[in-house]
Amino acid sequence: MPVNASLRFIGAAGQVTGSCYLIKHNNQQILLDCGMTQGADQVREWHKFKFAFKPKDIDLVILSHAHIDHSGLLPLLVSKGFNGKIICTAGTAELLTVLLKDSVGLYLKDLEWQNRKAARSDKKQQEPVMTLADAERVSQLVQPLAYRKRMVPLPGLELEFADAGHILGSAIVQLWLKGRQAMRKLVFSGDLGNPATVLMHDPTDIGQADIVLMESTYGDRNHQALDSTIEEFATALSQAYDQGGNVFIPAFALGRSQEILYYLALLYHQGRLKQQAIFLDSPMAISITQIYNDYLHSLDKADLARIGAGPGRNLEQLLPMLKLTEKVEDSMAINRVTKGAIIIAGSGMCNGGRIVHHLKHNLWKNTNHLIFVGFQAKGTLGRRLVDGERRVKLFGQDIVVKAQVHTIGGFSAHAGQSELLAWAGAIGGQPEFYLIHGEPQAQQTLQQELAKQGIHARIPAIGDIIEL
Repeated sequence: MPVNASLRFIGAAGQVTGSCYLIKHNNQQILLDCGMTQGADQVREWHKFKFAFKPKDIDLVILSHAHIDHSGLLPLLVSKGFNGKIICTAGTAELLTVLLKDSVGLYLKDLEWQNRKAARSDKKQQEPVMTLADAERVSQLVQPLAYRKRMVPLPGLELEFADAGHILGSAIVQLWLKGRQAMRKLVFSGDLGNPATVLMHDPTDIGQADIVLMESTYGDRNHQALDSTIEEFATALSQAYDQGGNVFIPAFALGRSQEILYYLALLYHQGRLKQQAIFLDSPMAISITQIYNDYLHSLDKADLARIGAGPGRNLEQLLPMLKLTEKVEDSMAINRVTKGAIIIAGSGMCNGGRIVHHLKHNLWKNTNHLIFVGFQAKGTLGRRLVDGERRVKLFGQDIVVKAQVHTIGGFSAHAGQSELLAWAGAIGGQPEFYLIHGEPQAQQTLQQELAKQGIHARIPAIGDIIEL
């Protein structure tokens, strides 16, 4: 008798954000990730959103990592009745507490602003669809699982995490689905790390699988060599200083901000950093950096040695000119600094957060430099700026774009095409591959390259169901 199981593609099929997959197995329902789709008006999206299942019927959520496009719907899931277990690594569990509280807090502030605007027009007020209590409830439902430790979270289901090398706590999910006379092994890559990414270990090779859900974010290209990327970054920083302007870096609070601090520390350690002031202008990034400091012992030791990190020296202490700006008034004061500064602020795709305020005050100055160091999804302000848009509307004002815009792709924490092909090729057992978490061009190119290796991969659409 075969394994009685199916998998439904609910999110991140044909697109990068919104990772979510539903497994039905022996009358049990399991979610792999529960992520937000990013890039639109979040209040509007939250309020019209409907799950493709009944949240109260979900028995288990298995989380690959803490990024919002993989975890951001968890508070809404709880508010709609979910009361099961959430299994993730210990690093992910700590990061979730910070990320979800921040995400829900921003939603509530935006809702409050929209309600005030509606009241002035005598329009109906909107009730919140979730609260901070829902974010706190998520943390209470979390059960951490260490790498390489196997557990049985539900009858007939075994789970083990392997290091994905993407961000702190990121995991490759290995699931063994058991029937009466058969067993199938499903592997969900989560987001596979770029081996060149600092602080993280290389993604773990998987020995065998029957079904593989593999991310394909950069399935159509490779990243440039890290040394070249660092040189490109250093050149942009030097140009901004020489031209008498500031540098603005939209950075994801989780992962990318810590990497950028590392690279700045490396340039400072080498005597190549001209700027005398660096602002980490994100309360969430500051909190996450402190969590990274707590986990330094488990990060890549060779990378840490390159910047002189060791016992008693954390990421902030390696940059004496670093200023942590948690308070709003401290963030606003940065706009009085007219030159010689580096400002790292969220959000990474410029679709909210403090970076948008900085852009309003600084995009129109031709001495300033805007450096993108991460993926920009379609529909976001960041993507529009990367694509060369010369005028943008911020807070109701038309802003001309005169700042010099740089896109540095080599910092990506995602595996490039070559790494994806190598990881897939190392899996034994002739598994069925399904390409997820990628835009169509990247997926189609990767599909063709996998075929050259004798690997047949399918590209599912949202709503597709496969029998396991």
